[in-house]
Amino acid sequence: MSDLPADAGVLLMTYGSPDTMEEADVAAYLAKVRGGRTPNAELVTEFARRYQVIGGSPLVEITARQAAALAAHLHRPVRAAMRFSEPTIERALRVLAAEGARRVVGIVLSPQYSPMLMGGYGRDIEAARDQIGPGAPAVRMAGEWWAEPEFIRALAMRVRAALARLGETERRSVAVLMTAHSLPRHVAEQEPGYLEQLRGTALAVAAAAGLPDDAWQFCWQSAGHEPGEWMQPDLKDLVGDLAATGRSAILVVPVQFLADHLEVLYDIDVGAREQAAVAGIGFARIGSLNDDPALVAALGNVARRTLMPA
Repeated sequence: MSDLPADAGVLLMTYGSPDTMEEADVAAYLAKVRGGRTPNAELVTEFARRYQVIGGSPLVEITARQAAALAAHLHRPVRAAMRFSEPTIERALRVLAAEGARRVVGIVLSPQYSPMLMGGYGRDIEAARDQIGPGAPAVRMAGEWWAEPEFIRALAMRVRAALARLGETERRSVAVLMTAHSLPRHVAEQEPGYLEQLRGTALAVAAAAGLPDDAWQFCWQSAGHEPGEWMQPDLKDLVGDLAATGRSAILVVPVQFLADHLEVLYDIDVGAREQAAVAGIGFARIGSLNDDPALVAALGNVARRTLMPA
């Protein structure tokens, strides 16, 4: 039995993906992500191409699987919700209310939390509750949960497994690159606590995986298409530099992304892999956590701690 109250539920939230790989749907999705600003045609065409290369984003499906696994773990209703696509936060909250949830834990599927970057989820929840009316569940948002031991353990296990799959030569001089989604520098400078969470996650994973200090580093990936300076070092710039210093391979370890989606399946598996091939070094990536039981257990702990703080 779950130790959550009988009227509790959980809302797992992430950003979503286009309905299809057609340019019209990609354009509509990008406009939502950009706060209603219409993306230019070149950007739409490029993103549609990327989605087509990976066969479409599996993010919505994977988040639904995560929700189903967490529901089975907690014995309480859990629903997946997307900020910029279906199923919407309002739709998911209505379903939770119909399932008897009166108190809901809202968990953003990023272990590191920034009020500036992720506050929109909370605003969307309040807007949804206003639309639902008196029957809307009360929602308590979880904050950062990157230090959750089950989460760190799950990533570290994947690092060790990926290293074990490398050949002996590559394993001796592999560079482990812990990545997070890049930010415009002017945004990052306003969120020093968020940067500390990201680097803290990387440090914890490296320690749990037994990596020497000179075997890994933190870097950024998936810089956007907006003008201005983005955070450095960037993954795409490091590949050639590492090859020049004699590294035989890179192992990419996303410490912010929990599921396969465009930034993993294209930016890393296609873009970074191609750069490694050009540089003449090996390439590997840890498997995404997706609905790994350890991640599900971590999310369960987050739900309990948020709804019933000590």
